[in-house]
Amino acid sequence: MRQGSAPNFCPPTEEGITLTFQDEKGELVELEFLGLVLHEGRRYGFFFPVTEDTPACSSGEIIPLEVTELDEDGQPAAFELVEDEAIAREVYEDFREAAKDLYDFE
Repeated sequence: MRQGSAPNFCPPTEEGITLTFQDEKGELVELEFLGLVLHEGRRYGFFFPVTEDTPACSSGEIIPLEVTELDEDGQPAAFELVEDEAIAREVYEDFREAAKDLYDFE
């Protein structure tokens, strides 16, 4: 199992896990799960868009999504895009710090 650098970080159980989401246009988008951060009592997932040109385990833009619903096992079941740029920056910095041993942010 992979481990992060901070108690507020839950890394993926294995590299390359992808989830399919429906965007605001109704199109399906595949995203690689990079980990979950707890920030001020809320949960935020971090994802990397997966395409033919940028497969899972590549590098590029990271998308923070807030967990809005949990399933019966307490696992994230629904996400929403973080619209507030200040919060997005805060949680991204938490993610960078927590995941610095797993990912290269240069």
